[in-house]
Amino acid sequence: MTLRFRRNGTFRVLQMADIQDGPDVNEDTLRLIRAAIAEGDPDLIVFTGDQIRGYDPAYIDTFLRRRDDEPGEHIRAVTRLEARVRGITPMDESGPDVDADSADHQALLAAAMDATRQKVRRTFAAFLSPAIEAHVPFATTYGNHDFQCGVLVDEQDDMYREFDGCLNPKTDNAPAPTDDDSRATDNADPLACEPGTFALPIAASDGSDRIAMSVMMVNSGDYAGKAGDEDGEPASYMEGTPQALHSITHEFYSKHSRALDLADSAGYGSPSPEALRWLADVQHHLGEVNGDGKPVPAIAFQHIPPQEFYRCLRPVPAWTPNAVEGTRAFAGQCYVIDESVCRPGSILGESIGCPDEDCGEVDTLRRTGGYFALFTGHDHKNSFIGHVDGLDLGYAPTCGFESYGPKSALRGIRLFVFHEDDPAAYDSRMLTFGELIGPYSSDEVRVFFGDHLMTDGASVRNQLRRPKVFLAALLTLAATAHVVWHDVIRRLWRR
Repeated sequence: MTLRFRRNGTFRVLQMADIQDGPDVNEDTLRLIRAAIAEGDPDLIVFTGDQIRGYDPAYIDTFLRRRDDEPGEHIRAVTRLEARVRGITPMDESGPDVDADSADHQALLAAAMDATRQKVRRTFAAFLSPAIEAHVPFATTYGNHDFQCGVLVDEQDDMYREFDGCLNPKTDNAPAPTDDDSRATDNADPLACEPGTFALPIAASDGSDRIAMSVMMVNSGDYAGKAGDEDGEPASYMEGTPQALHSITHEFYSKHSRALDLADSAGYGSPSPEALRWLADVQHHLGEVNGDGKPVPAIAFQHIPPQEFYRCLRPVPAWTPNAVEGTRAFAGQCYVIDESVCRPGSILGESIGCPDEDCGEVDTLRRTGGYFALFTGHDHKNSFIGHVDGLDLGYAPTCGFESYGPKSALRGIRLFVFHEDDPAAYDSRMLTFGELIGPYSSDEVRVFFGDHLMTDGASVRNQLRRPKVFLAALLTLAATAHVVWHDVIRRLWRR
């Protein structure tokens, strides 16, 4: 299928981030998707990862906390709790202990995997149906939760291609590794690197074969982590090698694998070295196709933001209202939107969940030329666009209603309108639930808790920097103190 600018010189794209749902997709999510397609009139839809809520109790028997786990080996405590609430009994609790290597266990696991595949297809069918009904083509990449259902992203890629309108190309390469495994790079299609990493050229409006711009989908990996050496100490790697790009977090994970980890303990992944090379190579190929050797204007979409997104923020004192604390490599400092580099209306609702290491992706985009923007999801409450050193860095917030995020009115889908004569001068705005549907979802209790989720000390402090939350906490504290003081006085008076 050839993507092409319209006769009026525009090309319209919807970015849908973090649907993050189980087999029965939330109806509010589907209402938002339908309304955004009707309002945005897109030529293309890009799904930028975490379409699947891999830790949903529906997948508890095949859950993979990390890709090298055995199914069900490290089930999160919070997932077990949610499973009990929903009346789901995990396979490891439903009968007598069975040897993991036994034929009976393998048969049960195979049946569970088949059931998971059908549930994943059900999820896909639900959130893709509005696009299919509107005859809008779509492309997908992957996040850190998609694989956790037990179906790895290379198989998910095959599943997506079962649906009309899917533009994900078939590749010969495996998904991006987070360990020492190497991956073959020979691929007959220079526009494709691996599942979730590929180019979608957009042809000129005049009907020619000239490529006017390109959309690049990038698999940004899932989690970092390396096992320790033989003595149990963290392994060390020569600076500059691919292994050095990943944070040493596996030891912590091994010791805390059953933690109540709503906030993931291990660091996040990065695009693979092969994907980084491909980002440069594909521009050379597109230049050859056009016959001028020049890189084409291009925007990249992926799930996890790189460290450079922090350059869109401004450090502020800890007592600044609505400031958020940085995490991991950026911990100990509070931030707000830097208005000098960000577009009006930009929102910072949570810290930027980037990898611990800078893999050099943004430098690659700048050196290669042609790239004018990089957009991500991952951090559900963030919605900003900043311009740093010639490159736009931006977010779409979650468009789902089964995970944490901002209040209902701010959940949404990002619309892009690109102009053929200057794709870098694109227009973008959020199509929010509040604008398209109304201020409230069908389950405001769930949304409220998702908006005020606190998983660690930093998230508690972030909540207290929200003026309304701080005032509510202050009033609650004052009321409690009043009750206690009144009780003390009453007891003393009785004496």
